[in-house]
Amino acid sequence: MTVHFIAGLPRCGKTMLAAILRQNPRFFHFGMESPLVDILMAIERATSRAATLTMSLDDRMKRRLRLGVFAAVYGHINAVCWDTHRFWCAKLPLLVELFPDCKIVCCVRSVAWIMDSFERLYRRSPLELSGLYDYAPGTTVFSRCSKLAASDGVVGRALDALREAYYGEHASHLLLVDYVAFTSDPVGTMKRIYEFVEEPIFLHKFDSLASDNHLFDTSIGSPNLHKVRPQVSRVSRETILPPMLF
Repeated sequence: MTVHFIAGLPRCGKTMLAAILRQNPRFFHFGMESPLVDILMAIERATSRAATLTMSLDDRMKRRLRLGVFAAVYGHINAVCWDTHRFWCAKLPLLVELFPDCKIVCCVRSVAWIMDSFERLYRRSPLELSGLYDYAPGTTVFSRCSKLAASDGVVGRALDALREAYYGEHASHLLLVDYVAFTSDPVGTMKRIYEFVEEPIFLHKFDSLASDNHLFDTSIGSPNLHKVRPQVSRVSRETILPPMLF
């Protein structure tokens, strides 16, 4: 079983990358953020010293439990599996323990432009309250950016995880993919990704992407959160954030 991972920061092209990778019949990807991180963290808690009845579980058993989660989801799939979650970077030591040859492709972007992208998304749905901000009605652009940037916020948590991995002992398992570079040169970016994961090059199409996650996005009050444009292209624009905040 070969498993690689997509992580990094939000609004940086993870969903777009997954849609591109799914064109390759050698690859498998579910299409949304994986539940495996949450399942593994539940197992960590259940097999820790905090759970007094697990004292007889040794490291070999704990390792098999974690591998069993991946086997249950991906073991029957005859393909290279890709799993997406922003928090995988914080679990890099565990991933290397389970899959010594695994790679994590980390999508990154200027945090200022990430905040700009979230704010644009928010303003497109003025009749909705977003779960990204706890459905709070009395927010401003400043409080919304502050909420996202906190260590338990959507951006801050992912950024902390990325920094931990980038400055850690397993950083060689990471490939950082800049959003601007990706959208400006998708062919060259995909070539670098294939070299990184040591897979034969596949000729992708960058003008007919498809990704349907509207039910999930609507359910949290953030329509189009995971919407992918049909064509990979760079879009230049002015920020809508106040200058002192940007």
